Amino acid sequence: MSAAALPPPVSDADIVRLAQTCAPLPPFLLSSDSHPLLLSHLTSLSSSSSSSRFSVSEYTQSLLYFISLSPQNPSLSTLLGSLLLSYINLFTSRRINRDSNSLKTLQFFATLLDYAPGNLIPQVIDAIVAYLPEIVDSDDAQVVDLIPRCLSLARDSEETDCGKGFASSVFDRILDCVWSKGLLVKMVSLVRDFPFLDKARVGEFVDKVFDGITRVDLQDLPSLVYQLLILASKGFSKRDVIEGIVVFFGSKMERKASSIVRQVEGTVLLHVNFAVKQDPSLGQEVMGLVRSGLGALNHFMVVILLSVARVRRFGESSIGVLKTALLTAYRDYKFAKDCKWLSDDLKEEYLQNVKVVEKAMLRAVNFYFLMSIINVNESNYGREHIVPSIVQFAFVFLESVEEENFKEICHSNGFLGMEDLAFQMLKTLFKVHDMARNEIIEQCKFRILSLKPDQSTSIIRLLGDLVQNYPHLMLEHVSRLKELLDYYTFMHGKVASGIVSALLPLTKFSRDLQDYTILVMRKAMFRQEEAIRLAAINAIIDLILTEKQSMRDGPFPFQESSSQASSSQQAQMPCSVGSLFQELSGLLQRCLYQQAKIKEAMYHGLLKLVLVDPSTGSAVFDLLLPHFRQFFREDVKVELRVSSCVKSENGKGYIEEPLDSLLHCVSWILLLQQHGKTDRALDSSWACFGFSFSQENEPGRCLSGESFSNAFVKIQKFLRIQKLEDILGHNQDGGSASLDPDKSKCCALVLSGIIEVVVNALANELEKATDVNKLNLEKELIDFVQIHESLAKDACLSRQGTGSRRGNVRTAALDIHDNLEPGHLNVTQGQNSFLATSSIYQIMEMIPKIYDPGSFDKIGTSQGNSQQSQSKKSKGFPVVSFILGICLRHIKLFPVLGKDDLLRTLIYGDIKILGPALLRLICFLNLGANYETSQKKKESKGKKDVEELKEHFHLALVCLKELIMISLRSPDPTALLEDLLSVSTVEDAGLDDECQMASRIDDQPTRRKQLFIAKTLKPLFFKCLELSYYDEVEVICGMILTIGEKLPRELRNSHGAWALSVCKGKKIIDSKGAKSVVTLAISLSFSPNDLIICQDMATELLQVMGSEMREPVTVSEVYLLFNHATRNALSSCILHLIETIIVDMDWAVKKLKTFSSPMRKCIHVNTNGENARGPAFEDNLYSRAEAVAKVLASFVLMSLSDPQSESLLRLAARYYKHLAQMSKLRIAPKGCKQILPSSKFQKLVEITCSQLTVPLYNFVAEMQRSQLENSNSKGIINKIKRENRCIPDLIFQIEDYEKYLIQLSKASKINLLRHAKRSTARDFKIIDTTTTNIGREECVPDHEAAHINNNNNNSNAAENEACEDSEDKEGSEYEKVLSPESRTAVAAKDSDESNDEEVEEGDDAFPNAKRMRRDRVVLDSDDEGL
Repeated sequence: MSAAALPPPVSDADIVRLAQTCAPLPPFLLSSDSHPLLLSHLTSLSSSSSSSRFSVSEYTQSLLYFISLSPQNPSLSTLLGSLLLSYINLFTSRRINRDSNSLKTLQFFATLLDYAPGNLIPQVIDAIVAYLPEIVDSDDAQVVDLIPRCLSLARDSEETDCGKGFASSVFDRILDCVWSKGLLVKMVSLVRDFPFLDKARVGEFVDKVFDGITRVDLQDLPSLVYQLLILASKGFSKRDVIEGIVVFFGSKMERKASSIVRQVEGTVLLHVNFAVKQDPSLGQEVMGLVRSGLGALNHFMVVILLSVARVRRFGESSIGVLKTALLTAYRDYKFAKDCKWLSDDLKEEYLQNVKVVEKAMLRAVNFYFLMSIINVNESNYGREHIVPSIVQFAFVFLESVEEENFKEICHSNGFLGMEDLAFQMLKTLFKVHDMARNEIIEQCKFRILSLKPDQSTSIIRLLGDLVQNYPHLMLEHVSRLKELLDYYTFMHGKVASGIVSALLPLTKFSRDLQDYTILVMRKAMFRQEEAIRLAAINAIIDLILTEKQSMRDGPFPFQESSSQASSSQQAQMPCSVGSLFQELSGLLQRCLYQQAKIKEAMYHGLLKLVLVDPSTGSAVFDLLLPHFRQFFREDVKVELRVSSCVKSENGKGYIEEPLDSLLHCVSWILLLQQHGKTDRALDSSWACFGFSFSQENEPGRCLSGESFSNAFVKIQKFLRIQKLEDILGHNQDGGSASLDPDKSKCCALVLSGIIEVVVNALANELEKATDVNKLNLEKELIDFVQIHESLAKDACLSRQGTGSRRGNVRTAALDIHDNLEPGHLNVTQGQNSFLATSSIYQIMEMIPKIYDPGSFDKIGTSQGNSQQSQSKKSKGFPVVSFILGICLRHIKLFPVLGKDDLLRTLIYGDIKILGPALLRLICFLNLGANYETSQKKKESKGKKDVEELKEHFHLALVCLKELIMISLRSPDPTALLEDLLSVSTVEDAGLDDECQMASRIDDQPTRRKQLFIAKTLKPLFFKCLELSYYDEVEVICGMILTIGEKLPRELRNSHGAWALSVCKGKKIIDSKGAKSVVTLAISLSFSPNDLIICQDMATELLQVMGSEMREPVTVSEVYLLFNHATRNALSSCILHLIETIIVDMDWAVKKLKTFSSPMRKCIHVNTNGENARGPAFEDNLYSRAEAVAKVLASFVLMSLSDPQSESLLRLAARYYKHLAQMSKLRIAPKGCKQILPSSKFQKLVEITCSQLTVPLYNFVAEMQRSQLENSNSKGIINKIKRENRCIPDLIFQIEDYEKYLIQLSKASKINLLRHAKRSTARDFKIIDTTTTNIGREECVPDHEAAHINNNNNNSNAAENEACEDSEDKEGSEYEKVLSPESRTAVAAKDSDESNDEEVEEGDDAFPNAKRMRRDRVVLDSDDEGL
């Protein structure tokens, strides 16, 4: 082309103008000669962009417009590539403004990238990637949008060698560079467009994002999280994305508690909820993350789960995961706290887990809703949708409170506990959220009516807590509460009583609720169910007490906590008789015609009423006097009609009137009102109870009070002079009739209670009496005690054998108190404690005076002294028996009354004062026991006294043990021990060094415990051992164990070593005493000493028990405790201790899965070094399992009794089950590298295979041979049936264990079964012995049994057939019992051949082992399976 034909130069303005007019493609663009000029305009415009009329981006867009008209043209394609490189270079060198024009330009480039030359694409990518570290904000990251498309083009281009490797290398370069917040947001939005991302790079990308997410602006976080959730829903590492979100908002954002942060979290919460609705698999990942471990649980995870619970399909499962996580934390800590072999680091970790979980639960509620109180104008930012989930979760949690007993560990370690945690959550919502209040009240109402009584107890306590803390808010829901009361008469008695108690404080603010409650109670008193009427009378009394307390506190006691349990002993002003008491007096009179339990409840309530308002005493007397006169007459002669208190129905006697409870109530009111009438000042007599009645409160003498006072004095005289037969009505009308035995026993119960009431009054007078009066009072008190004891012996125990232990009639059924809950007043007749703590204390202090210890040295010196001593003992023994029986009942009933119960303060006071008195009595009885034992050989008369003294000594020790257990659960656990140490007089020269070491301990509680064991319990132990008081040895060992378990590790081990020395050096022939000492030695020894001791004892026990190959020895040379008299008891004891260890292994195996490295996911939030503790935990578990195997290996060689053999088989089956689970966990899942078994695990396998498995098979064979030999013995059929259940289970567990060992051997290339005995065939045959049916309806069993033959064969396969089949026909049919049969054994080749092994399992290898009925005899077969 000539120069004249060349087109004139085109300016940038011309290009822009032509593009704006949508002109057709200019011809000069098709010429490559014009390209340099066109590109030069880019440089010039970027240099003078401020003075030009248009920007570089506008000019570039104009060129791109013309290129887009014919992008396939080679010339334009070349221009496109050059233009792209030039524009990117200008963009990355910051010579182009980053604005909407630049973004539009880059988007235009993206649409034409397919037509760019392929060889230029790598250059574009390199330029952009090199620019990434310079990106600051989102505008700088506009060019990054081109990377995904460029990588796709580079991979598909034929002009370059770029492929998947190039794309991966580019992505690696992107991951290696530093990401700014702008680049991070951009990469999250683009990452799903990147081709060929493998799982490893996806994981690295997610880590990179969450490492840099802290630099992202708060306003960008919701959109960023939403993008991540979209990625996760597309399968982009769901678990890692969810985990990263939870860790970031739950941990890294935890310290930012601003309004903006809460708004951001609320928006993110809505995004997560929406994402789960769109992709349910995300919800599964959320719950799976919590199930994997507590490391990922924080307050934001809790909130997410509560939000996910709003999705219908995840409602129950999400709440269940939260509940399980919390319960797991409590269970783990409860186990770890008392576990002897866990490391201190693990114990601390489980302690921290509980704190973390509780904090997360509370913060999930408090953080979102309590801040709304501070900022009233602040909205909930989308958090209100989780309110129903919080309510649901809290109530579900409350339902589980009674199922799990975590109260003790929670209160002792400062945790909230399950109940308080749920209370806090619901109370927070109730306080700040209007809609939640309605839901909470409705849920309380619904669940109280629908749940079982035990489950509804926590709900009732919640209702009471809400009433106490928010009475004004509860007033808005009175109508709903009245609806709940409508169901009162249909409720369980315990539930009905609890509801009224919970609502009582609200009656102070709502007269309507009070009137409605009274109306409901009136109706309830006419119900047939006794429990409802009992609840109603308790509610009526509580209503009156509530009114009295409000009158005392003031007419308008508007307080948030309005039901404080308090006593009015220090009332400043007298209170007049309330109108409610007068209004309900008729209803109270009706109660006097109800059953005995209802009357007892009313009497207790009236006593509380007088305690709250002493001025009501006269009104109470007026109410009770007419009723009392039905059973007491004094017109002609004094008569106490005890027999009228008892009725008979259907030939069975029952107590209709608890006259003892009535007199108990009256006597206390009289004592409280004798303040101004006598010289005895109540302020001093009740100092231990804290009572202080002023003169203003004295109601004055009333006729009814005088009548009761005179009657009480006459009753005392009547009981002393009248014969028991006359009082009980045994000889009415000159002996013409007598009571039947049941009525006689009931009368004796009532009369014994009356005597206890009188003794209580005398003991109180004794405390304040002068020396002259004391002698008379002591004599009178002794007379009443002798009457009480003779009553217990003659009237109540007449139908029992002469060999019965002496004791008062009320101590026979003390076990029932263990099942009574605190605050529950359902104490039946014969179980009430009529003596106050101070009275018991006074009588105990009186015993040494009437039973002079000096007489022990004088007895036998002269006949006169002997008679005097016998007289002393005749007085002392009944008093000791009486007071110890009363004391034991008193101590056991102490936890029954609630902490705020007024009667607890009045009757029990400071119960710790009984401790020193008991210990002095124990030392006193111990002194008597020493003498009596020495005289036993000389005097045959002394045998009875020795037995009686021994019984008293035992009962005193039991009382002290029960009191110590109560004290250890108190706020000051060692206060009682300090008091006991101050009066301890027991000495043992051999323990002086231990006492001196204990006195140098710095920690005061530990010093007290150690000193009490060393100075008191151990000397008492040796004294009892010397006297052969083995029952008492058992009680003392129990006390040492209870206290010793709360000592530090070193001191606890020392007591275990001491008990071990006793086992070796003391020959004890009593099984109970021997078991207690062995239990003490093992239980107080920490790991691994406990199982080492078990191994040594099992070895020595094998010699004493004997075996098939060895005759038993009489006494062990190492442990004198092991002898023929104790061997069976000790073998059962050791097996029981091993069972507890195997139970611990159950928990440990479950935790082993968490520590197992192949199965474990790395939780970012877990910074406790848990992975490092995993191998140590495994080795510790394997060591204990190995020790258990050695103990069991000794037992399978012993000649055990049938029950012990069956127990051993069950233990072995559970043990092998745990071994199978351990072995299974060692096998790496698919896709994971197999880790070689540790040396500890290999040693465990070696021990079990070589020392336990083979002898265990021989043990089973010997059992069944013995079964054949004794086939005619009684009970053989039941024994066979029991064995046919446990033997197949044992065989199955062994086979299962060996199956996993074979699989692990193949995977690890280590032959773990090289120590197993090869070619062991287990053939369980059926031996049919035909017998004749003898008798009309008796079934004679066939002589059948199963035996095991060990045959040598070369089988290399593992196959087990187990079948249990029994014939059990009715009438006189024959009974056939089929035993298990297994054809082959498990064997393993050497490690060189282990790869070629195959496990052959038949289809019928494990048939269902159930009992089947057949009408034919199964023939023997060696060739066919059963």
